[in-house]
Amino acid sequence: MAMEYNRVVLLAADLSEHAEKAFNWYVQNFHKPENKVVIVHTPEYSMGPSEMSTSKIEEAIQEANAKTEMIKAKFVNKMSECGMNGEFVALEDRSPGHAICKYAERINATFIVTGTRGLGKFRRTMLGSVSDYILHHAHVPVLVCRLKYLLKDDKY
Repeated sequence: MAMEYNRVVLLAADLSEHAEKAFNWYVQNFHKPENKVVIVHTPEYSMGPSEMSTSKIEEAIQEANAKTEMIKAKFVNKMSECGMNGEFVALEDRSPGHAICKYAERINATFIVTGTRGLGKFRRTMLGSVSDYILHHAHVPVLVCRLKYLLKDDKY
């Protein structure tokens, strides 16, 4: 018999301190044992036009895959330590924010949790912000955890 979950919480993750603090804040303030937590990560391949050789592309893919495995191990371990029901999903999309919103809709997420780097208006406009995209395009509530407001003494 499949387990029924009260809520499905999608949590955006990367290797940043912001993602870890958002996870910890969620666990301390929102998590309930009957929630299913889906940790999602969208690998980013940072390559310029001059780096388009086959070997450079393969190297970028291997690097992204290694980072994804590190993120998976880190957050699956954190969920296990907390006794949480959940899973890790790697999404493929050139736009992490778009991928996260689309996946949240696909799995019928109750809400999305994400950290933010707290970019200024100019940098956010020029570089884009995953959390900003999610906030403006998600079809479910979004909890954006700003690092400077999060607890300093995370216990998870």
